Amino acid sequence: MDQGFHPIAARPAPARISGRMAWLRHNLFASIPNALATLLLLAILGWLALKGVRWGLLQAVFVPDADRCQAARGIGACWGVVVEKGTFILLGRYPQTQLWRPLVATLSLLIPVLASCSSRCWKPWLALLWATGLGVFFALMAGGTLGLSKVPTDQWGGLPLTILLSVVSMGLAFPIAVLVALGRRSTMPAIRSLCIVYIELIRGVPLISVLFMASFMLPLLMPVGKSPDVLIRVIVGITLFAAAYMAEIVRAGLQTIGHGQAEAAASIGLRWWQAQRKVILPQALAAVVPSIMNNFIALFKDTSLVTIVSLYELTGALSLALGSDPNWRPFKIEAYLFIAAIYFTCCFAMSRYSLGVERRLRRSRAR
Repeated sequence: MDQGFHPIAARPAPARISGRMAWLRHNLFASIPNALATLLLLAILGWLALKGVRWGLLQAVFVPDADRCQAARGIGACWGVVVEKGTFILLGRYPQTQLWRPLVATLSLLIPVLASCSSRCWKPWLALLWATGLGVFFALMAGGTLGLSKVPTDQWGGLPLTILLSVVSMGLAFPIAVLVALGRRSTMPAIRSLCIVYIELIRGVPLISVLFMASFMLPLLMPVGKSPDVLIRVIVGITLFAAAYMAEIVRAGLQTIGHGQAEAAASIGLRWWQAQRKVILPQALAAVVPSIMNNFIALFKDTSLVTIVSLYELTGALSLALGSDPNWRPFKIEAYLFIAAIYFTCCFAMSRYSLGVERRLRRSRAR
């Protein structure tokens, strides 16, 4: 045995470059100034969290007692306003004796929405489920059939109206956006020019202007007594507005697809519409899933603007609930936090669903 052999001492294992601790070390504690800034921000956030817990929970008033809430002003939150006005905020001015109708109607509309989120439900019967859900919604909300009293659309409000405007406008805007995006890329000058004018005209004005035109100016152009209901006019306005923005998103996705895909589709005998439906559009839409979901989320929040045309959805119903009652008006911050939680829950759910779709698309491309 060679007497000159000396084994080398074992070296320490390399530092982890993945995982939570590695992320914290790299992003928050990479240097002394970075660590100090992180600790300072954590201290500020901890102080704010402690103040928020004291205000929102420990010293808050949860019973619908206006006198106790007045005594706690500046000390704790008054969640009693949510208990007192929650039904009005969620369901608007719908007749108090018929509140079961908007609840069941909203559920009937959410069922096809949730079913559409699962690829297992993408069957021919899904279209029947959508038709049934919409039919049940309008039958219950409007009444006039099956012995139900008639309720005009100006009394619809709250969360059912918000969901109706969002779901129907999204559902109608998407196919319009696809057609307009294809039309803008068309080789026919008339179709391309028409689509460009539509997109640039709608995108050049705010949604409030579109709603104002649809609600107040359109009836002036219609024969007397022939103007459609204000709810229909608002849905049309929101749909056209959302479709213009979404058309540009779809067009951006179409531009990511090379000419080779269309040529390959033509080489196997697919016609132009078949190529778009089976080859081009699936790839283009998959490339812009985050942007499409952003547009959906923005549209869901923009429904609050319909208050300008006297349709009181979630935020409008809140304004009505507090504006007519001076005893609870000082506690509007708590009421707005309540509807903010509703908006956040819905938007967060849509965002997580979008991330799930992106993960499935990445797995399918990796095969």
